[in-house]
Amino acid sequence: MLDTTPLLTAVERLADRLRSTPESRLRHGAAAVGLTLARELALRAQLLEFPGREPRPLPDAGLFAVADQLAVAGRDLALVVGTAPSGELDEAVALVEAAQQQL
Repeated sequence: MLDTTPLLTAVERLADRLRSTPESRLRHGAAAVGLTLARELALRAQLLEFPGREPRPLPDAGLFAVADQLAVAGRDLALVVGTAPSGELDEAVALVEAAQQQL
């Protein structure tokens, strides 16, 4: 089983950053970056956990929920990626770090 601490740490750091982001910045793109990442992490988690099943899209729950959506999607992925090939974990961490740079 892989150590998913790097993924969990990166996701929590970004979620905390989104939680403290002013509404104006959330409206001008920060929330969209967070939601896009949350959707990608949720998609990856579903594909690993339920191969062959059509993934369900993560809904847009609004500006102020995006940080929590990201945190949940990241934790879900960490649960399943711990048993996946190590490349999956590295890719997920890279996605989170890239989103961090966009904010």
